[in-house]
Amino acid sequence: MKNALSEDEVILGDYVELPDVLVQSGKVINLPNPRNAAYTHQMLALCLDKAINKIHALREDEKELLLNAKQLFQEYDIQIEAADDKIQ
Repeated sequence: MKNALSEDEVILGDYVELPDVLVQSGKVINLPNPRNAAYTHQMLALCLDKAINKIHALREDEKELLLNAKQLFQEYDIQIEAADDKIQ
């Protein structure tokens, strides 16, 4: 999917357990777990901290929560997209 995106810089991340070597190298970041009640606000804070302006949500639980909060993210100029709708 990363290769299919036209953005200049892509940050990969996931909330499942990731190999330490990938996280420590900076190639992948740990994301908040969507099961957490504060998930939406944690994602917003992460986006603001890392200057992320677009999220491509891959997993259903993430997509549902983020798309429901799309207006909140738009207030900070952060786009939320269901990745499978855009990238084939």
